Amino acid sequence: MLTTINITPSNILHEIKLTCQLPTIIEGIMNRKIIALMAAEKGIVATQEELQQGADNLRILNELHHAEDTWKWLEQHHISVDDFEEIVYTNVISAKLAQYLFADSVEPVFVEHQLDYASVVLYEVILNDQDLALELFYAITEKEISFADVASQYIEESELRRCGGYRGILHRKDLKPEISAAVFAASPPQLLKPIITSKGVHLIFVEEIIQPQLDDELRYKILSDLFSEWLKQQIAKVEINFQL
Repeated sequence: MLTTINITPSNILHEIKLTCQLPTIIEGIMNRKIIALMAAEKGIVATQEELQQGADNLRILNELHHAEDTWKWLEQHHISVDDFEEIVYTNVISAKLAQYLFADSVEPVFVEHQLDYASVVLYEVILNDQDLALELFYAITEKEISFADVASQYIEESELRRCGGYRGILHRKDLKPEISAAVFAASPPQLLKPIITSKGVHLIFVEEIIQPQLDDELRYKILSDLFSEWLKQQIAKVEINFQL
């Protein structure tokens, strides 16, 4: 029986290749290099205060509440203190570069795609029988049965059944086009007439439509999406000199 196993850098690289992670690793390397080059070109630097805040944010993100937690995390991931500082620096520079490039674009993008950022709270039961779906639709409308009762009787998935068919807060992209069109045209609270898709006959109760607001969370999402798309475009422009 083996008592010691030696792992070399070549073993690690081979494992990355065998598990098909190499494209992701290469993309990460390219992103890091492009960010560093562009930040240097634009004269973007990180202050000591920004680095300290970045380090605090990284610890919070990884639930490293005490110094001992941080040391264990570094050891677990084979990260040196210098590596940790490099991660923090890259995070800070990335955020500042994103702000530099796209801060003025966030609001116009929000206005242009405002409908896409709207969300809906809905409950859903998917049936195989259109006639049954119509029968249940009219029964709920006439208050002969509740939507919750229908969900309890006709949803097979246990977790979804327990929560009455609650699908959560969804955006247009989360729904099939034929469903999103009807859902976002509803006047909540409203039970929609059955909608047929490839998955079956959908019986949907729209509880609330949430109109989008450009708060900090959405602003960050739009900024991140713009920055990610920009990075993809930059990678597509360069030739990769790949050496193993």
